[in-house]
Amino acid sequence: MHYLTAHGAQIPALGFGVFRMTDAQVETVIPAAMEAGFRHFDTAQIYGNEAGLGRALAASGAKREELFLTTKVWVENYSDARFLASVDESLDKLGVAHVDLLLAHWPGNSVPVEQQVEWLNAAQAAGKTRHIGVSNYNRTQLRAAIAASQAPIITNQIELHPYLDQSAMAALAQETGTLLTGYFGMADGAVPQDPLIGQIAARHGKTAAQVGLRWLVQQGAVALSKTAKPPRVAENFNIFDFTLTKTDMAEISGLARADGRLVSPEGLAPDWAA
Repeated sequence: MHYLTAHGAQIPALGFGVFRMTDAQVETVIPAAMEAGFRHFDTAQIYGNEAGLGRALAASGAKREELFLTTKVWVENYSDARFLASVDESLDKLGVAHVDLLLAHWPGNSVPVEQQVEWLNAAQAAGKTRHIGVSNYNRTQLRAAIAASQAPIITNQIELHPYLDQSAMAALAQETGTLLTGYFGMADGAVPQDPLIGQIAARHGKTAAQVGLRWLVQQGAVALSKTAKPPRVAENFNIFDFTLTKTDMAEISGLARADGRLVSPEGLAPDWAA
């Protein structure tokens, strides 16, 4: 496994995400993920499958120190009464004493970024998480979070795939030493079907999905892969034995378009241009 570092934190460059998966699906596919080599797993309170992931990882027999676990606090828990209590509930479901990374899932439009960061810091100070970060913050919000936080903000988890230009966010991440973690890397199924990516994949003897994931990690992002089909898991993990050329990288990046964003829920998403 390859690792990326930010402010002393070391994160596996490739993670396994369980968005849109039931507990049963998670418990079916995690054994294949462990066998393939995955040790970085990403879930969230709103996914409703923390318990399934916890059971699957416990059944795998993996040592806790071998795993990198991420979960995210849902916006309905952004309150003094609920934030830390909800983290405790997540830890109970996952069957662990702490997670490795705790994120505020969306900025929303009702609780200031500074308050979200204060709760994240409190969770870390209480030993509930090793590291903290944010998700779906725009550039202004990321700067505010970094300025307000006592602990390093090690990542901003955002939508990241070839059809969405995230170069401005990548530049800010590099400037601040914050890693980008990319979700929706397959653009909801578009990447594996893309003719250009398919041509590049053929030249490397890889699949289009592998090229899409490689494009993410090769630009210095943490990539979250996802499949509910155990036979596909090993394919997603096998991306570290080839390198895309500068031309490959540029051609894939050139697929970005103005309407490329797929995830922007009203009331949760920020002004992406800010």
